[in-house]
Amino acid sequence: MEIKKAVIPVAGWGTRSLPATKNVPKEMLPIFRKPIVQYIVEEGIEAGVSDVVFVTNQNKTIIEDHFDRNFLLEQLLERAGKTTLLEEVRRVAGLVNVIGVRQKEQLGLGHAVLTAREVCKNEPFAVMLGDDLMFGVHTGIGELIKAAKETGKAVVGVIEVPEHKVSKYGIIKGERIDQHTYKVTELVEKPAVKDAPSNLAIIGRYVLLPEIFDILEGQRAGVGGEIQLTDALQGLADQDKLIAVKLGGQRFDAGDWVEYLTANIYFALQDEELRDDLVKRLKELLPCSS
Repeated sequence: MEIKKAVIPVAGWGTRSLPATKNVPKEMLPIFRKPIVQYIVEEGIEAGVSDVVFVTNQNKTIIEDHFDRNFLLEQLLERAGKTTLLEEVRRVAGLVNVIGVRQKEQLGLGHAVLTAREVCKNEPFAVMLGDDLMFGVHTGIGELIKAAKETGKAVVGVIEVPEHKVSKYGIIKGERIDQHTYKVTELVEKPAVKDAPSNLAIIGRYVLLPEIFDILEGQRAGVGGEIQLTDALQGLADQDKLIAVKLGGQRFDAGDWVEYLTANIYFALQDEELRDDLVKRLKELLPCSS
């Protein structure tokens, strides 16, 4: 099983991040020195992805442009002798082959995935959502691709969430295969706490089989009046073609302001040039908030 394509849905309005996303796509908001979407793309590349399919809309072309050459900027940097920045700008432009498809109506994640059908055709493919940033060991799309290759099945990434948060996620019911892997038998989209089959929540990493498209094609709208990918995954689970991998590492929800700001601090603390001054400033601010 070769997985070379990653579908990245970016057509949403980013309402959780307003007003910052009124004219700037959420996926282009910076976390430390890079936009959110670049972290997602780089995670895919590290896992062996060579083609990125952006499911986009007419207002999001700036995302595709980020992974293209900007000759005027390159000339300015070259004339200014800013070699390091020039190399980085060119590196980003050469990261991956970018394919754009339009989602003309925002009808849910399942609909966004279906929009990529003609590009993915009969190949298994990854789906990566820009809200979820994954870092560290035993995490990210690479773990799911590894599991898909070993089993030949579709894979969803899951994490354990506290009880009061289960209503914000798709939740799985599964039979444990090993310490990190489950055979998925049931999926419920944003259940009430009393109806949740577990506390294992699906996050924004998937490896899907091409038959998901036929399931999505005939699917009715679900929670929120949208075509939910979680509902379509039940079709794969019913055929014993779906497993879940519990991911570790560090995860940030970039659509949540606390998580977004924490991610910025997390990366800044990894920078030796900034760390000491940043820690000093944070210590000065913390007493004010106590």
